[in-house]
Amino acid sequence: MSKDDPDTPGNNPPPQRPWTRGNPGPGGPPRPPHPPGTGGFGGGPPPAGGQMPAPVSSLRVLMMVVGGLQAILGLALVTNSVSIATSLWGEADASTPCCRTPGEAHAGTVVFVGILILAIAAWGILTALKFPTRHPNVRNSAIAYGWMTLAFTVFLWAFMTVLILVLIWLAMAILLIVRPNQPECRGWFGGSGL
Repeated sequence: MSKDDPDTPGNNPPPQRPWTRGNPGPGGPPRPPHPPGTGGFGGGPPPAGGQMPAPVSSLRVLMMVVGGLQAILGLALVTNSVSIATSLWGEADASTPCCRTPGEAHAGTVVFVGILILAIAAWGILTALKFPTRHPNVRNSAIAYGWMTLAFTVFLWAFMTVLILVLIWLAMAILLIVRPNQPECRGWFGGSGL
């Protein structure tokens, strides 16, 4: 028996085992497996699994559409504030003591309303973008946004003369209130909330 003979005891290296998560190899302490629900490396919560149900995704799209329409209206109010204020409060007459028309004097009010509408639009769009997080507060925010849109319908009714547009807006506001209360939406957001 020679030193290089594989049959000589002590000359065989130990067999190598494949690397696994629970055992890093010879000479190292075993590592515990990932705790369930941590999503592997990183330790954060698992990504939201599954596909968004149809009522939830349609509510999300509806919120983005309503928010986009509100943003367009808000931008129109901000950029055309003087002409809108003039059409609401009228032109200057001979008895006006100053150089500004009533429309110019109230342009700041129109700009304020436009910025308020832009903020409400941003709220709706950001809420819709947070739907994949599945947090119950996102559902509550969607319900509150629906009620705010219903109040916005009253504002539209006061200033719009086209009744069909007000009725369409009213239908969208009612859908924004009803959809988050459907069983699929409650299930998607954890089954709790209002």
